[in-house]
Amino acid sequence: MIGFDAHVHVYDQVAAIGRVRYLPDRPAPLAGWLDLLVAHGLKGGVIVQVSFLGTDNRMMLGALERLDRSRFAGVAVVDVDVPAGELNGLRAAGVRGLRWNLVAGARVPDPADPEVRRFLARMRDAGLHLEIQLESSRLAPVLAPLAAAAGGLVIDHLGLPEAADPAAEPWFRALAALPSDHGVHVKASAPYRSRVAVEGHVAWLAQRLGPDRILWGSDWPHTRHEARAAYRGLLDRLPPILDDAAAAARLYGLTATTAIGDQPAKNRHTAP
Repeated sequence: MIGFDAHVHVYDQVAAIGRVRYLPDRPAPLAGWLDLLVAHGLKGGVIVQVSFLGTDNRMMLGALERLDRSRFAGVAVVDVDVPAGELNGLRAAGVRGLRWNLVAGARVPDPADPEVRRFLARMRDAGLHLEIQLESSRLAPVLAPLAAAAGGLVIDHLGLPEAADPAAEPWFRALAALPSDHGVHVKASAPYRSRVAVEGHVAWLAQRLGPDRILWGSDWPHTRHEARAAYRGLLDRLPPILDDAAAAARLYGLTATTAIGDQPAKNRHTAP
């Protein structure tokens, strides 16, 4: 059973930090997402730093400050030279992961590079894991070294599949070659960002990873795809054996067992 929306973006204002690939034309307020959680019977979820804000995590952190930590967590974006103290501060504020958004030809950090290794060590020491958005063919050659170096690795949007046949998917082949203790989890989210239909890929991952290493994410508010994306996305097409409770607790510290709609309305926006 899926209880959490593990991938959304929340921002009260639209203002780019530096050069960006895309800028939405309207905010994505926290209250709007909470209403969707209530409407769909979910327990909480994960706010991921949106790309157009770069490493300015203040809006995401501001949202987390208002929310129950048993139901909500965050994923931040930082520079590789971020000091340990800042990572510890993010952890204390409810952040549980750091994201690398590497699509569209962005440089992939080399896990063997000393600076990257130091960054990943500081990340692990702070109790954080790595989340990555990267196209399948570019993810495949770096999956093994990243999984080994990061300690915990979450692949966004099913690894952006490129092959119609899951057995031919580049990063799936790399995943199949990893040792059993690889620590990789996958978000079944944003099917509209992939080149191919992904239902077969979800089934392949469920068989390979088991029922407790796949999370669902709405990718709300579906930046770039607002006109054609639906909030539920893949939720109704996931294998019924999937259960995100263990992964949500392991990765994000989310332990709520009841739907957010079961809370009094006045408590849904405020941390206990």
